[in-house]
Amino acid sequence: MTLAELIAQARTALETAIAARQQEQDALMALRSDENLTEDAVAARVATRDAADAEVTRRQEALAGLEAEQVREDELAALQARTTPAANRAPAYDRVHRVGQDERTYRPDQDRRGAQFERDVAAAFVGDYDAQARLSRHMQEERVERGDQLRADGQQQRAVGTGAFAGLVVPQYLTDMYAPAAAAKRPFADACTHHDLPAQGMTVNLSQITTSSDTGLQASENTAVTEQDMDDTLLSFPVQTNAGQQTMSRQSIERGAGVEPVVLDDLYRRYGTRLDSTLLNQATNGLSAAATAVAYTDASPTATELYPKLLEGLSGVEAAMLDMASGDNLAVMHSRRWYWMQNAMGATWPLITQPGIVAQTLGANYAEAYGRGIRGVLPNGTPVVVDNNIATNLGAGTNEDEIYLVDRQECHLWEDPSAPMFIRAEQPKVASLGVVLVAYGYFAYTFKRYAQARKIGGTGLVTPTFTGV
Repeated sequence: MTLAELIAQARTALETAIAARQQEQDALMALRSDENLTEDAVAARVATRDAADAEVTRRQEALAGLEAEQVREDELAALQARTTPAANRAPAYDRVHRVGQDERTYRPDQDRRGAQFERDVAAAFVGDYDAQARLSRHMQEERVERGDQLRADGQQQRAVGTGAFAGLVVPQYLTDMYAPAAAAKRPFADACTHHDLPAQGMTVNLSQITTSSDTGLQASENTAVTEQDMDDTLLSFPVQTNAGQQTMSRQSIERGAGVEPVVLDDLYRRYGTRLDSTLLNQATNGLSAAATAVAYTDASPTATELYPKLLEGLSGVEAAMLDMASGDNLAVMHSRRWYWMQNAMGATWPLITQPGIVAQTLGANYAEAYGRGIRGVLPNGTPVVVDNNIATNLGAGTNEDEIYLVDRQECHLWEDPSAPMFIRAEQPKVASLGVVLVAYGYFAYTFKRYAQARKIGGTGLVTPTFTGV
């Protein structure tokens, strides 16, 4: 999640806290107008108002801290863009790459559709040294500006230049300026706990303690104390390959305008969607298969009746994790379920209030767009991720979806840092003037270190009707 997104969430939380404080102040004023009020009742209401006021202060300080951090980040970015001072210039001038001073090789203001990039990729394959030099310079620029995503560390090299053409990074602006086919992409995958995939091997192995040690009360002095041998089980899950290809005619590339970047962008979007769908729906290891079911059976479902099931699921998550629970829980649901919950109207609210949540509401909506992280919170403060890769054809009527409740810290995803990669191959289809584009990447995941995940499903989650209940 970016600083800008965190700041937006902090502002929403502050607005919610201010609304809650105003509500407490209004209640205090109403109480003071009561002829039968007691001093204790007023004191209790004042304490509640003061607690809400303290929450506003806390949220205000958190927002100020994030905004200050953003200002500092902007200052550092501006500083980094300046020319390196002469006193610190150890290498020769022509040996240093300066992204802050030199213009990018491929720029949107000069090559909006990426035609120059396409021509260079094609020309480099047939030995054009100038094209190879431009592509190599572009790759160096990418490593400087996106070094956290591209690794070039010798034996573990993930993205190479024009010498081998095992992979080229497409200029980012080429995939940002089109109207692509809509995709569900990867909201849940982005919310998982991420790890860099090991450089070698096709299996990730973890040890899981299945028999713990033990303690007991000593019967008497100098007698044996409790001993229980620990034992573990090897958890193994495969490194999987997510890949797609598209065969293009040379005519479409050479005579078209910006066709190749559009195809690549679509491949990347399908890559993210397939990865996320696999995490949710894959047999045996996917979240739906790994989660323990919480049934919600209801011929006339309502959002208020669903809410206790959400708490039941969260209770199960914590009961499975015990002291390993991080408290960083997530609710993952389809957009149709999220909007159905927002459509509910009612005159009741939870008896126990939660920090930052107005008591008379069924949670809070952060007004974030799809795929932009946390969309809102439930009445107990649990963040909500909306993901349309969740199946909607479940159950006997093939019209049910599911809601997942997880400890985010136990949703593990290993990805190659530079995935997805791009291969452009001309030789396989040369006889038919075809060019093969392939996008691919490696990943592994698990939700099974602890049996913590819960899923709510049943007839209460059929296709929603928006009737205000």
